Amino acid sequence: MRVGKVIQQPTGYKAFVPGKFPPADSFPLSQKTQKLHAKAALLLGKLDGITQLLPDLDFFIFMYVRKEAALSSEIEGTKATMFDAIAAEAHIKRDMPKDVDRILSYIKAMNFGLKRLEKLPLSLRLIREVHKTLLEGTGDAPGKTPGEFRKSQNWIGGGSPETARYVPPPPGELSRTLDDFEKFLHAQDNMPPLIRTALMHAQFETIHPFLDGNGRTGRLLVTFYLCQQGILERPVLYLSEYFKRYRDAYFDLLNGYHGREEVLPWLDFFLEGVAQVSEAAIQTSKKITELREEELKRIHSLGRSAKTALDVLKHLYQLPIINVRKIEQWTALTRPAANALVQRLVKLGILVQRDPDVTYDRIFEYKQYLRLFSKE
Repeated sequence: MRVGKVIQQPTGYKAFVPGKFPPADSFPLSQKTQKLHAKAALLLGKLDGITQLLPDLDFFIFMYVRKEAALSSEIEGTKATMFDAIAAEAHIKRDMPKDVDRILSYIKAMNFGLKRLEKLPLSLRLIREVHKTLLEGTGDAPGKTPGEFRKSQNWIGGGSPETARYVPPPPGELSRTLDDFEKFLHAQDNMPPLIRTALMHAQFETIHPFLDGNGRTGRLLVTFYLCQQGILERPVLYLSEYFKRYRDAYFDLLNGYHGREEVLPWLDFFLEGVAQVSEAAIQTSKKITELREEELKRIHSLGRSAKTALDVLKHLYQLPIINVRKIEQWTALTRPAANALVQRLVKLGILVQRDPDVTYDRIFEYKQYLRLFSKE
């Protein structure tokens, strides 16, 4: 599969210029790739089915979006973590890394894009809107024109295009390459959807149409595309954990896609990621159901406090890091009553105080639930 070629530019540097996408010449899938595709499709279908049985699927999705936001941002060097993002959402005052806004904006962009897909097909317009939501108001925004395709040359690695590891297509080539890309998003052919998703992500990263945020935007597109294609009923697959775990291979294989015309190795890597992440998410969904049943039994032992405690537990699935003030807001209890309820939940092992030595403005975690999504 001929992706494009490196072309000398008038100003002296060389840039990669994509060819027609997808190429007119079809490329055969190896036996290995076909087996990986069958495995990935099977596990993804199983995940999509089993998550529909979860009692609170929306809460499952909330946590996975946060996990995806944190890990996708960490791939780009963000120091803030999922815990920081949840604490910020809970308005808990603590020393926050300055780049926590990256994660919060990613969450906002994911939710915005999924909602927008209900009325607008995946398109260049939607991609620009998502990019604007992703960057606007963050430390990455100044000078990076959020929501606008670039009008100048960008590059990856090195101090200039002449010394860069990769130089994407010049601005003059963007209109043509993005037009091909948008047509690909809506093409109706016999190409398997997961293969199309893998090519879509690699091609977007090859074009690199924004001055910043291309990696995060490209990873958002994976979830959007799977939902638009009807492969997922709900957005339950997020690949950034896999991409982060194998970060060097992820970047090397993307470079191989456009630099060495190595398409099949990228497809194999992507499909293996779909299989691994789907399998892990299936196990997580089972553990959530088991944990919920255990917690319900514990809470029913509280007698008259059980009804309020159940209401708190439901909120904890959405926001598993809290303080007593948050319990007051959820339940309308007085401060002493909220404190008493927290202590009952601590005694049951549902809540755990993050720092046992702190006596003022304590932070509590639904630790067993958090552990299902993060080792932090």
